[in-house]
Amino acid sequence: MESVDVLDTSALISWPVERMSGAVVLEGQKGEVERKFPERMISLEVSDLNWETPTDESVEIARKLASKTGDISGLSSIDLGLLALAIEKNGRLHTDDYRLQNLCKNAGVEWLPVETGGISSVWKWEVRCSGCQSKAEQPNFVTLKKEELGECQDCGAPLRVKKME
Repeated sequence: MESVDVLDTSALISWPVERMSGAVVLEGQKGEVERKFPERMISLEVSDLNWETPTDESVEIARKLASKTGDISGLSSIDLGLLALAIEKNGRLHTDDYRLQNLCKNAGVEWLPVETGGISSVWKWEVRCSGCQSKAEQPNFVTLKKEELGECQDCGAPLRVKKME
């Protein structure tokens, strides 16, 4: 069975429309493309893309995986949805997002870069205090801003995501 291509927004923006024929994309990506590249959205709306929404079960699988690796604190809801679609469709994710590539590698999901070379190693992340360096719990939610990780319960300094050594 041929693998289904799931496309990140970088592919939607940079690839020729013909190359994307039959690919699966996240319904939520429409807003992302419309905000940044409204003229591109016109071409995408008449293309042969499959705009889909992952099941709640697939999103939960993706969220648990992202929490386990520590990648969740650097993902957007679009990123999480793309991973969920790739898992659900047993697809191949085309992305330049290093966190998504890292997650795919950890989950055994096939991935290919869009325009970059891609990751060279797999990382795990942890949340640590920027002051006393104590380890904190991974969030169970997607966050885009560092300040949304909160403050250390021990010293009050901001929490940061750091690569595990």
